[in-house]
Amino acid sequence: MNDLLQTIEPVTLMGPGPSCVDASVLAALSKPTLGHLDPYFIKIMDTIKQQLKTLLHTRNELTLPISGTGSAGMECCFVNLIEKNDPVLILINGVFGRRMQDVATRLGAKVDTLEFDWGTPVIVDVVQKELSKKSYKLVAVVHAETSTGVLNPVPGIGALLKDKDTLFLVDAVTSLGGMEILMDDWGIDVFYSGTQKCLSCPPGLSPVSFSPAAVAALQARKTKVPNWYLDLSLIMNYWEGATRAYHHTAPVNMLYGLYQALGLILDEGESHVFERHMAAHLQLVRELDLLGLRMQVDASCRLPMLNAVCIPEGVDDAEIRTRLLSEYKIEIGGGLGPLAGKIWRIGLMGHTARPENVDKLIQALAAVLPDRTGN
Repeated sequence: MNDLLQTIEPVTLMGPGPSCVDASVLAALSKPTLGHLDPYFIKIMDTIKQQLKTLLHTRNELTLPISGTGSAGMECCFVNLIEKNDPVLILINGVFGRRMQDVATRLGAKVDTLEFDWGTPVIVDVVQKELSKKSYKLVAVVHAETSTGVLNPVPGIGALLKDKDTLFLVDAVTSLGGMEILMDDWGIDVFYSGTQKCLSCPPGLSPVSFSPAAVAALQARKTKVPNWYLDLSLIMNYWEGATRAYHHTAPVNMLYGLYQALGLILDEGESHVFERHMAAHLQLVRELDLLGLRMQVDASCRLPMLNAVCIPEGVDDAEIRTRLLSEYKIEIGGGLGPLAGKIWRIGLMGHTARPENVDKLIQALAAVLPDRTGN
């Protein structure tokens, strides 16, 4: 059975996640496992909290990584704040907005939605008009919609909610670590992300952060949080204070990896990291244009870390992706929902966002794409 691990070949991960992992993060994962209540491990936990607060630009004390992927972070945010019949507005322009709708509906919320064309951003004026009609306990949006490559106007939406008694929830699974996030300045009350994208850590943890208003809403619940494992009123007692209360066995070595991954970003410097992502994106767009490939999303709202590329007519989506993986050890993603078979999703996330990886992909695409010149 161990032969399966011995024969794993490196793959350049250029899909919608996971991303390539720096060797130092892999080394961190292999450090000796400590007990989840070991005093030395608690020092690492406390440092991770501060690292996340720094990267999010927030003072929120309830900032910590949930033991689970970004989907666990999503469920955590909703189950801790939503009770039956709570009015909720979900802004949808892709797969992950729809997932938020599904989770809120399962909790018995009265869910309204505003839907926008896939491949286009949420329109702030439309949201403003909806908010003038009705009050909501919570408004939710995806910052970087992974299914389409669209950047949504989170600061503008947050400004609409500034003077309202409404919690603002943001999915930043794809954006954290790849572009600026100013949680406090943008008025974000509830936040979740994932480790496997621009943080360049393997999947398995989901950073979350609750503002004081969100914590107050959690504490004012009339009913118990319906999910024991994700109940932050219990989890925070493990992550805070001089005496730590056992809740569940934390994934110790995964937290080592997150500690190292966050440290790499902060050591490189946020501005340099974000510039590196944008430079790789612009390089990719230029080189794709030379191959006759166009982008799905308008330049004004494109994500640098997730690039939606239109598949030319007559080109077999699955065949190209299969050849890239089997012949060149490069992974890219296909489209989801109405964009299935219409776009490739090319990730330039975290450690992957480097010019040599763009060069490698372009050379491989040039080799596997059919000649469309008629020669």
